[in-house]
Amino acid sequence: MRIPTFAAVLLIAAVMVLVAPGPATAEPTVHSGLSLPPPTGPLHTARAVRHLVDESRPDPWVPTERRQLMLSVWYPARHDDGPTAPYLSPAESRLFMSRLTAPGVPPEILSTVATHSTVDTPAKPRPGGWPVVVLSPGFSFPRATLTGLAEDLASRGYVVVGVDHTYEAFGVTLPDGRVTGCVACEVPGLSGERVAGGRARDVSFVLDRLPSLGVPVDPHRIAMVGHSMGGAAALATMLADPRVDVGVNLDGTFHPALPPSGMPRPFLMMGNEEHGQPGAEPTRTWDTTWANLSGWKRWLSVTGTTHSSFTDLAVLADQLGLPIQELSGERATEITRTYVAAVLDRHLRRIPQPLLNGGSHRYPEVIFQP
Repeated sequence: MRIPTFAAVLLIAAVMVLVAPGPATAEPTVHSGLSLPPPTGPLHTARAVRHLVDESRPDPWVPTERRQLMLSVWYPARHDDGPTAPYLSPAESRLFMSRLTAPGVPPEILSTVATHSTVDTPAKPRPGGWPVVVLSPGFSFPRATLTGLAEDLASRGYVVVGVDHTYEAFGVTLPDGRVTGCVACEVPGLSGERVAGGRARDVSFVLDRLPSLGVPVDPHRIAMVGHSMGGAAALATMLADPRVDVGVNLDGTFHPALPPSGMPRPFLMMGNEEHGQPGAEPTRTWDTTWANLSGWKRWLSVTGTTHSSFTDLAVLADQLGLPIQELSGERATEITRTYVAAVLDRHLRRIPQPLLNGGSHRYPEVIFQP
């Protein structure tokens, strides 16, 4: 399989997700009861799955098809009665796990992850609707890998729309029963700019269809949060679509860096302890973007983390006995949830957030840059 340079880097990160930093001979401790940390907000949460088809656009990776997207919609619910939503199906887990190095771990293991959202429970009403957060996962990662963040935001009073960018992830089930792989990973000479630009078009289409999602949303308060390539897509979307009020990039190289024309809306850059340092990238996309952001902005790095620490894989890898970082997965999850929610509350709800004014004794791992 031929993989382009930027895709190879991201897939190497994926391969390292479930590899312990200890000796190569270390054996994992496999547990049957994987679970995500419970949400911290006061509201019950539910999850619905939606399928959208953009009849006006061919799929960028399989042009014989129209562009179709699978969404997970997490939202505040009236109650918590009923079964909880699955994480991945066994088939999805097998396909995603086939791209990871996890010795001794059953390939269906991610179908056992316990979540905290019920399935299709009636939404809790709110006059004017709930503010919206769009989540875009890393390249080759399914949308499920941001479930812990999504559930937490929904419990705090957001409608969260996780987007699977079809054929850019391993393990996405379409309504016809197909479980798709990462066709984009095999495109020779693929550029990150092409992927980020395509994702921006995906998200704009999703925003066009917000009223069809079946939950009360406020179309005038919208954020986008992305991990890795999803973080690059957050900026690309904001440049293309003025409906997105605030953006967050979780450890993603920008494709491309923000030009000198700038971007005046609020933006958070949050990176691991290496990538999140000024001058750490050979291409300096974070340095250039930071300099050209012309609105409210913060650049945070988190000590003891790696590239996938901002996803569910941080805590799940810990539970499997294959930690991916020095910081505990629970702590990495807490930090990600806390700072993302603070940015969204500040800019979508106008709630003051002293946490964003500088370093905190509660979170000494979080370093404000530059």
